[in-house]
Amino acid sequence: QVQLVESGGGLVQAGGSLRLSCAASGRIFSENLMSWYRQAPGKQRELVASITDGGTTDYSGSVKGRFSISRDAKKTSYLQMNSLKPDDTAVYYCRIHHRLGPLEQDFWGQGTQVTVSS
Repeated sequence: QVQLVESGGGLVQAGGSLRLSCAASGRIFSENLMSWYRQAPGKQRELVASITDGGTTDYSGSVKGRFSISRDAKKTSYLQMNSLKPDDTAVYYCRIHHRLGPLEQDFWGQGTQVTVSS
C-alpha cells in the first residue's frame, strides 16, 4: 500500500509563490507517474502537472510557464507555483500511478488547500 501526504498549501496574494510537497511511503514500482491535480469549488478535478519516473514533465495550458513539477530520489514530488492567480485557488491533490507487469495501481493524497487572494 502506498500513502501520499501533501503539504505546503496556504493563503497567498496574487503574484506570490507556493511550493507544494507530496511525500510517498510504501513500495512504489519503478514504472510510475506522479501527478498533481486540483479541484476548485463547483468544478471538476483537473490535471495540473505530471512527471514520469524518467523525469519527463507535462503541464496543463493554464499553468505552463508558471508552475514546475519535480521529484527526488526519496519518493517526494514537488509543485513550485509562481505568479499565482486567484483562479489557481483550489484543493491540490497528488496522485501516483504505478505499474508492475499486469498490476496497475492508483493512489491519492488527502489534498491541500491553496487560496490566492486578489
